Amino acid sequence: MSETIREMVLPGTYIEVRAEGLIGVSGISTGNIGVVGTAVRGPLDRAVLLGSYAEAVDAFGAYPAWDAGASAVNLSLTRTLEQLFRGGASTVYAVRIANVGGPGMRTAVWSLKERAADGTAGADVFQLTATSPGTWANDLVIFTAATATAPAELKLRLGRTEEAFTGATAGDLYDAVKVGSQLVTVTPATLAPADRAKVLHSAPRTTEGGPDGGSVTGAQVEAGLRLLEDRPVNIVAVGGLAAQAAAAAVLGHLETTENAGRERIAVLGAGADAPDGVINNDSAAGGGPRLVLVAPGLVADDAASTADDRRVRLPGPYAAALVAGRLSTLAPHVSLTNKDVAAADLTTRYTRAQQKQLLESRVLVLHQNLGFRVLKGITTDDAAFKQISVRRIVDYAKTGVRQGANPYIGRLNNPRVRAALKATLDGFLSGMVLDEMIQKYTLDVSATRRQEIEGTALVTLTLQPTFSIDFIKVIINLE
Repeated sequence: MSETIREMVLPGTYIEVRAEGLIGVSGISTGNIGVVGTAVRGPLDRAVLLGSYAEAVDAFGAYPAWDAGASAVNLSLTRTLEQLFRGGASTVYAVRIANVGGPGMRTAVWSLKERAADGTAGADVFQLTATSPGTWANDLVIFTAATATAPAELKLRLGRTEEAFTGATAGDLYDAVKVGSQLVTVTPATLAPADRAKVLHSAPRTTEGGPDGGSVTGAQVEAGLRLLEDRPVNIVAVGGLAAQAAAAAVLGHLETTENAGRERIAVLGAGADAPDGVINNDSAAGGGPRLVLVAPGLVADDAASTADDRRVRLPGPYAAALVAGRLSTLAPHVSLTNKDVAAADLTTRYTRAQQKQLLESRVLVLHQNLGFRVLKGITTDDAAFKQISVRRIVDYAKTGVRQGANPYIGRLNNPRVRAALKATLDGFLSGMVLDEMIQKYTLDVSATRRQEIEGTALVTLTLQPTFSIDFIKVIINLE
């Protein structure tokens, strides 16, 4: 609220309310996840906001049974989302990607034909097209029925999902499907008056959907991640692809978003269970303060399996999704070290020597200890930001300072407004101290006369993050 007194004519007391003193920093998201992967259905190359695993299945379909001999083409998005939500994720932006090389992915199409005078199928009236490409729509069954005394009826059935539309003519059914179906769309955009009066006979499928495009490369990952650049994402995961295949695209995405002021952390999985394989292949793919590499893989139940033992051995990327979901539940200053994860089992139980070797290669290791836990919450960086929590604290501070300073852009650049800006940032940083994210800080907001003229204010900030306990030394005196 701001009241400005433009003219003072009558005697009295006049009050001017300046809004700068009311500016604060609102809530900052810290656990939103962005993920890309392949799926049996759902919109291609579009970010879909999800709040539960049930929503994920509705949007992208249930995953097929796991094929251990062809892990590269297993559809990964829904299975990855299962691990994300199992880990505790609550807000996920998911992008379905696909390899559309070769002849490309086809979308299933049905041609609805008119009922001729002799009761047989006549010419095409309009078409139904599945809402997304892939083989999922090949299981869609379409029924049509019409008699001289009953209205025409059109039914679409996919598993337990059924849509039914009734009408006197083809035009009525066209209109109903156009606005009411979640499974198909109609073409053409408008139906000719002559076609609207016709009665439908049958709906044969003229184009089969597929393939699903499960074998993706870094190019498709890069395109999918590009759709997440402007979303409020804090953690990034890639479904099904190990770090060796996805690291280049992910590192480019992390650098782009950091330069744009949308900082985030990526959690990737190692593709090999053997320690040497992890170190030589995936660790060599690259690293940085915003990249986390997880090993080993995990054992999980396969909801699509028909075997007596439904457990399957999933590689590192799915363990990374479980860790990413768990990370999303923690405040920025809370370390992943020794946090439990909801894994049924691990594909490899590393020895202490192997764990040490992996930690020295900057790999986040899962191990068994009163359940299954993160051995040490570290990034692949070997410099100042080893701990994931330190990087998240710094990112949280940057977001808060950016959010607190933004409303001052365009206001007067004078000592009074700069003091108000400093008070806003002081309030935010003091809250970080109270929350034990940082131990202390220094803050200065200044501008020279030249900077005042140019519209520049300089915020100088130093932070001392709070570090987690990695080791506890116990001394026992025996007497």
